Amino acid sequence: MVEPSPPDPVPFDERELVERARYDADAFAELYRRHVEAIHVFIYRRTGSREVAEDLTSTTFEKALAGIDRYNWTPGGVAPWLFRIATNLVTDNHRQRGRRSGDRGRRAVDRLSDPVSFATEDAIDSVLEFDQAALVRVALGRLNPRYQRVLSLRYLSGLEHHEAAKAMGLSLSLMSVLTHRATKALGRELDKIQKEES
Repeated sequence: MVEPSPPDPVPFDERELVERARYDADAFAELYRRHVEAIHVFIYRRTGSREVAEDLTSTTFEKALAGIDRYNWTPGGVAPWLFRIATNLVTDNHRQRGRRSGDRGRRAVDRLSDPVSFATEDAIDSVLEFDQAALVRVALGRLNPRYQRVLSLRYLSGLEHHEAAKAMGLSLSLMSVLTHRATKALGRELDKIQKEES
């Protein structure tokens, strides 16, 4: 007679894991394993640099570990909080790099072949599929930090609209309005970059 195998252990839900992570390094390590790839991809898409993505991903989780005691659970889980930390780090990094490299936009524009028009919010996704991601990063870096965070969380993080709204601490309607305004501002910056190079 064959003995039945023991049932798989019931996995901890994320809320329970977060609670344990406040005092248990193994629980935090599990949160890290669950989210590190998504955070790294997000930062890489936003910066275009593997080295910067590695550094800022590490810093994101260092800040998360330092702040886990102050984290308040939300139904969206811990991901929006992690993306908010990452977005703030990317914004700060971009400001610092912008001060050091004024011709970054010019180099990106040189690689353009067709002008880009941002008639709809979905255009951000289509631009990122082409070889114009560097131009979008330059234009995005010229926006005010709030617009940078909104567009980054909405389009580069993989978060759904409602998750991005939670990460920003906004209602869905305010998130929609802010996303629309930020998208228009991004379109204006793209136009300015192209005119500067004409």
